[in-house]
Amino acid sequence: MQATAPRPSRLGLYLDLIRWDRPAGWLLLLWPTLSALWLAAGGFPGWHLLAVFTMGTILMRSAGCCVNDVADRDFDRHVKRTAQRPVTRGAVSPREALGVGALLALAAFALVLTTNAATIAWSFAALAIALAYPYAKRLVSMPQAVLGVAFSFGIPMAYAAVRGEVPAEAWVLLLGNLFWVLAYDTEYAMVDRDDDQHIGIRTSALTLGRFDVVAVMAFYALFLGVWAALGMQAGLGVPYALGLAAAAAQAVGHYGLIRTRSREGCFRAFRLNHWVGFALFAGIVADFLLR
Repeated sequence: MQATAPRPSRLGLYLDLIRWDRPAGWLLLLWPTLSALWLAAGGFPGWHLLAVFTMGTILMRSAGCCVNDVADRDFDRHVKRTAQRPVTRGAVSPREALGVGALLALAAFALVLTTNAATIAWSFAALAIALAYPYAKRLVSMPQAVLGVAFSFGIPMAYAAVRGEVPAEAWVLLLGNLFWVLAYDTEYAMVDRDDDQHIGIRTSALTLGRFDVVAVMAFYALFLGVWAALGMQAGLGVPYALGLAAAAAQAVGHYGLIRTRSREGCFRAFRLNHWVGFALFAGIVADFLLR
């Protein structure tokens, strides 16, 4: 008799549910959030805020995966890349997944409660946007823009935590970061273009059509341009410029990966994007350290 494969533990299923083995997702949220913390504080923001925003980012991204998988379970079974997700294949029930997501979100909120009133207030807006995103692809032609706001909301929250308010520069940085999310999530959508078209999901890759590659590169340029302008306004110098140059070089390299629109190239470009954010963050940290 052929031996049957052992059933995965509940913990193993939950770790798969929150993509624990794929940290690129939460790193995409973490680097702009930490960059905003450093800019808001004019340098190192302190261990407390660093821990709150690092752990909060990981927890909320994990909670978002739970909600997203429940919302998309009927679509995901038709997409090769997502068909084996725990909720989609029935290993974790939608109710169980939402319960896990709720616990993770509550843990993140407990961290927020250790900050200030402004951050607590903005956390409700962040939660609302995060919950809205999974359903945006049913309503808008470029749901990646909604994801861009959700994935950038750590920026105003970081400013709120440091300064007790959200100045205009935080919203400008959010706008700039939104363009980065549009760039990398369009690359991600290009991976599933054929599947999404077949099942009727709306994505930026389908909306942009043959202009998708040009649009991705334009999004990168807008992202880098906004952050460069804000960096100059903040008085950042050569180390930050070097970080920007490293990020720009990576963006140019992504053109070589996505120009043929192959699934492998587009997915690789998406997965490498967290290094773009890290380059900017490293430039900011180095700039303040060397003053």
